[in-house]
Amino acid sequence: MSILKIVTVPDPVLKSVAYEVAQVDEAIRKQIDDMLETMYDAPGIGLAANQVGILNRVLVMDLESRDLESRNVDNRRPIHMVNPEIIWSSEEWSVMEEGCLSIPEQFAEVERPALVRVKYWDYNGQEQELEAADLLSHCVQHEIDHLNGLRFVDHLSSLKRNMMIRKVEKLTKQQEVL
Repeated sequence: MSILKIVTVPDPVLKSVAYEVAQVDEAIRKQIDDMLETMYDAPGIGLAANQVGILNRVLVMDLESRDLESRNVDNRRPIHMVNPEIIWSSEEWSVMEEGCLSIPEQFAEVERPALVRVKYWDYNGQEQELEAADLLSHCVQHEIDHLNGLRFVDHLSSLKRNMMIRKVEKLTKQQEVL
């Protein structure tokens, strides 16, 4: 497994729509494994292929990794999704604070459907469905947004979005100088 480079704003790959995967094969499984290792190392709770510069419809999540103690290999509960598609969403809405590995150190409240049902292929290429609520619902919608070329800041006003992106650009320049 390898740790991949996480792409940050304003890289155009983050606004690109990812293409569907034809089949889950060894290359896709290696990509999933590498993405999980990258997500755990970052640390984060979700990662879409766009965020590591790959334009295919693959995402990984593990809500357990938000707790330091849960980063232990024995406590991991990874979810792998290939070609995820939201097939149903509730009319009820939920607001949660979101952040993103591709927009470091920036957080904002985002409103999304409270419940969603997602159809996808798992690690072995088997079709699955998952009904998600609460944090899992926000996380899966956030990651699917990435695959559709959207970032969580695209749900905010243009003023707030541009301010956050400029902060990240400034941080990136400061880190390059060091």
